[in-house]
Amino acid sequence: MGNWKGLLALLALCLSGLIWISGLEESLSRPSVVNALDVRQLELTVLTAEALPPSLRTLLVGEDPRGNLVEVLEKQSKDPSSPPPAERRLALTLLQRSQGDAGSTPKDSDLADLASQVDPSRRPLLLALQGPSVVSPSQQQALLAPWGEESLIAQLGCEQLGGAASACPAKRQAPWLIARFLALTVLPALLMVAGVILLGRQLWLLQRGRLPNPPPLVAPPLSLVDVTLVIAGGFVLLGEVLLPALTQGALLRQLSHWTLPADTRQGIEVLGTYLTLMLAPLGILALFLARHPNPPKGGWLQWGWRPVSSVVGPALNGFLMMIPLVALATWLLQQVWTDPGGSNPLLEMVLGSSNGLALLAFALTAVVFAPLFEETLFRGVLLPVLGRHMGGVAAVGISAVLFALAHLSLGELLPLSVLGVGLGLLRWQSGRLGASVCLHALWNSLTFLNLLLLTR
Repeated sequence: MGNWKGLLALLALCLSGLIWISGLEESLSRPSVVNALDVRQLELTVLTAEALPPSLRTLLVGEDPRGNLVEVLEKQSKDPSSPPPAERRLALTLLQRSQGDAGSTPKDSDLADLASQVDPSRRPLLLALQGPSVVSPSQQQALLAPWGEESLIAQLGCEQLGGAASACPAKRQAPWLIARFLALTVLPALLMVAGVILLGRQLWLLQRGRLPNPPPLVAPPLSLVDVTLVIAGGFVLLGEVLLPALTQGALLRQLSHWTLPADTRQGIEVLGTYLTLMLAPLGILALFLARHPNPPKGGWLQWGWRPVSSVVGPALNGFLMMIPLVALATWLLQQVWTDPGGSNPLLEMVLGSSNGLALLAFALTAVVFAPLFEETLFRGVLLPVLGRHMGGVAAVGISAVLFALAHLSLGELLPLSVLGVGLGLLRWQSGRLGASVCLHALWNSLTFLNLLLLTR
């Protein structure tokens, strides 16, 4: 039996390796969400510049936020591999016009071309921008409404149709725009400073030998073969490949019977697929642990949720310290690889969704189920079992790299490895899996919140 089990684990490991290599190669051709995030950030900066008092404008948004956005949009418009959508092209045209770079009016041919690519409800604005006739405030609102109340196009269109500054979106939404801008710029800077201070303190304690020794790693009663079957067999082969192939069609057919918006169906599909992915590895793990009915105090996985302060406090400290470290890893990667591509597809889904139910499904997936599931596998099972054979330091490093590889994105491999090291060290030093789950949830929550602030 042992030989068959070992051979099955070896086969699962080889197949999983091939799947992961294929996924990593495929990530190079996936579009990166970084460019879209940069544009959204610059658009928000332009809108905030119009909302700010003149005395604060240069201090908070710089000398020429519109020029910065034009530069980025022009660069993207020249990339034949990913032509910008009509909204971006119109925004560039209106920005150039506001700066006097494209004549007094947009070219009729450009606007006609754009009109063929947008929803019919958005076309009247393009027609109105071609003519010199005066547009009344009520007509302006009707023309701009289909483009979104807070969109950059609505702001630029209001300006160029002769609207009063007080009636344009930037002034009407000034408090919300300023709050969003500060949350996306000032708050991260404050968190970064706090993280650097905590890191400095941690290094000082380490140098002085005043850091407490981590408690012994309590590992589930699993062999390396068992762990391979859980992760390679259950997670990769069954969870990522077989079960989705068997169930996704049925899920899509069921969703087709409901009259739901497209992004709501997408959100439910993502949540359902992730829950399906969890079934096989957690089921295999439960079967293995059921053979050992007498777990130690705290259980085989050492969740350690109580007292809550002993979970939340270390998780919050770890979260703050990871911010500058992951930011540094991301910056270093960008210095040698300017366009790695391969962002997590969920980021793009959140960025493009405006439906509350869809966002709730995405949030449950990213903030609740992903931290619980991934921490169970990589810090609850893999890390302590490896630690029993190799020691804590090696176990933290190997589990971090495998955690990063599991996300199938070469462009995110280094930052995710750094995050994985932080999660592993917290699990080891605190002796509580709950602390690493909490840190993981905080990290995903910050990412999710940033996406929401860039789109709302």
